[in-house]
Amino acid sequence: MHDVRMRSIELVFDDSTDSLVRADWTRLEAAGLPSLAAHTSPSNSPHITLAAGVDLQAGGEGPWQALPIDIAFSGAVVFPAGTGKYVLARSVLLTAPLLDLHRHLHQGLSGALPLTLPGAWTPHVTIARRLPGHQPGAAMDLLDLRIEGRCTAARLWDSSTKAVTLLGGLPERQT
Repeated sequence: MHDVRMRSIELVFDDSTDSLVRADWTRLEAAGLPSLAAHTSPSNSPHITLAAGVDLQAGGEGPWQALPIDIAFSGAVVFPAGTGKYVLARSVLLTAPLLDLHRHLHQGLSGALPLTLPGAWTPHVTIARRLPGHQPGAAMDLLDLRIEGRCTAARLWDSSTKAVTLLGGLPERQT
């Protein structure tokens, strides 16, 4: 099977916010539901994807001087992920500082997928992938949906090398 290389630029959280999201993962896993808690790769941490693409190329220094940035979660969002499967994510409120950072990043970027471009982007933090169609409601009942947090750093993730590179802000937590 051919593995497609994907790169993404992501915001990661302070320890407190990271722990809140991981608690969601753990609650779903404890209830026997799909969860990112089962994905134990060192590169797997809660994040907000700012841009993604096979040929993603960042130019310039990026908008990382804006970090840290406060964020607020509001409810949940469900995305289709193939026939009968869904992604469950925490919705992130669109704020002026978050939109400014996102827009600034994309001014010096090429190769981003259309769904990550300004005007089309839906900021979120993934909680579970491949949820069968009958499980999103049960999973949402386990989430503490209205929390606030802080993004403290940005990183580049490369699926072909499984490498994470710090782009700016404070280094992410060591787990």
